[in-house]
Amino acid sequence: MYIYQNAEGVVVQAPAKLNLFFEILGKRPDGYHEIETLMTPISWYDTLIFREVPSGPIHLSCRVVFPAPKRECDKRELVPEGRENLAYRAVELLRQEAGVRRGAWMGLVKRIPPGAGLGGGSADAAAALAAANLAWKLHWPRSALASLAARLGSDVPFFLADSSAICRGRGEKIEPIPSGGRWHFVVVHPPAGLSTAEVYRHCEVPASARSVEPVCKAWEEGDRAALGKLLWNRLQPTAKKLCSWVGRVQEHLEREDVLGCQLTGSGSAYFALCRHARHARRIACRLHATGLGTVVAVHSCR
Repeated sequence: MYIYQNAEGVVVQAPAKLNLFFEILGKRPDGYHEIETLMTPISWYDTLIFREVPSGPIHLSCRVVFPAPKRECDKRELVPEGRENLAYRAVELLRQEAGVRRGAWMGLVKRIPPGAGLGGGSADAAAALAAANLAWKLHWPRSALASLAARLGSDVPFFLADSSAICRGRGEKIEPIPSGGRWHFVVVHPPAGLSTAEVYRHCEVPASARSVEPVCKAWEEGDRAALGKLLWNRLQPTAKKLCSWVGRVQEHLEREDVLGCQLTGSGSAYFALCRHARHARRIACRLHATGLGTVVAVHSCR
């Protein structure tokens, strides 16, 4: 994430993420799944503005700018502004744990669609923790914020790491890894989302798990051709059964001249690995005309 201060307050650009590899290792006693995944932040951002208030409650105002989903609903239903919002709960939790009596006003510009597997809600929560820590001058180390982040959601600690990483456990155990240069992708989010809980409920634990090591090697060495062949997501078949749009996007991307393509997270967004920035823009321009949904050319970032 990118964080800075200006006249408006503390401003955070909170990135989306892609899962380049996703494997399920087993079912945990707490009901979650044990996973192993390689994730990278990408240049698709929500913007969070945080202003300290001397006292009073936490206030969150959201401006939703992602396209409306296929089903008829108010987009604000998908991005609540109260305690149902993960960014709100993040600030509330930090205030409680730090013994802070000050209030806060947050403005969230929501570009990353929910129900996409892009981690937008988790990124917003991590951004809120980092912004409150700075604005309230708490000086908490990243490790302390990560401990709170793990209580909020499995992906939230990843966004505090500010790098590509292997994530294990239920996603909260972070092992940052170097990246072999800048990587370029096209992301397609169809006009329908998926429930993470629903996808996990229907997925199967494999008898033999794939290893993340070959993917990590290709990523660290910058071997685009190898990585394109190694992209993997155990949740993809389940997501495809639950949402017909996943199969439609997959078919379109597999017909394109890309190095590889795969579902990210629990879906419904799909992404393709491209050779360079011009290649990604060219593929995105072609896909814009297909009616598949939101199409964005992005790159890996820190």
